[in-house]
Amino acid sequence: MSIHATAIIEEGAQLGKGCVIHPHAIIKRGTVLGDGVAVHPFAVVGGDPNFLKFDPATVSGVRVGAGTVIREHVTINRSIYAGKDTVVGARCYLMANAHVGHDCTVGDDVVLATNIMLGGHVDVGSFTFFGGGAGAHQFCRIGEGVMIAGLARITQDLAPFLLVAERNEVSGLNLVGLKRLGFSREAIAELKECFAAVFAGGDPRKLAAARVAKTPEAKRFLDFFAGGKRGFARPAATGAVSDEDHG
Repeated sequence: MSIHATAIIEEGAQLGKGCVIHPHAIIKRGTVLGDGVAVHPFAVVGGDPNFLKFDPATVSGVRVGAGTVIREHVTINRSIYAGKDTVVGARCYLMANAHVGHDCTVGDDVVLATNIMLGGHVDVGSFTFFGGGAGAHQFCRIGEGVMIAGLARITQDLAPFLLVAERNEVSGLNLVGLKRLGFSREAIAELKECFAAVFAGGDPRKLAAARVAKTPEAKRFLDFFAGGKRGFARPAATGAVSDEDHG
């Protein structure tokens, strides 16, 4: 473990083996860092949430999974609820100035590029990538394996494995990402079918519920439409097809 002399680690914070805490980084009470987490200068992990009615006496925290890298000026706010945590998974990479709001849940192997903004209560699935400057509205759900373009504005739920840009603009499936993740041809073919069926028009919840998935990947895609509060981002034109040239 390496902790620079100018770093601030409050009483009650817990650090795993091999953590590296760089100069002027701040680790607040209630924070739990897994093994091998790196926190770079001026990042603040476990700070009070941006919530006007928050009582600073509330005992809550942040949990960060093993191997995650937290770069300069990143802020990860603690939960607004007593006994609860904001969660960032393992092997994530949070680039400079990224913000993870209170009560977010970020999966494993997620990349948040520079200046990312996650409002409170945002759920992000594993293997998702946020391009620089993108933002997600509070309470949005973002499925696994989604690729979000830089400067995108996300105000609706994003089903797993999508390509998304601008304001909730779905352009297709993240086919290059699926191949990199080792998805079988059968799974990719069924995801294409499910994508076309669910976004062909009508209510995505009902269209997803009407299908029976053969592969677990397609099942996870369809199951996503059973929840959420903010509606679903969808292609601008019905019948849009996946683009093989995007990653």
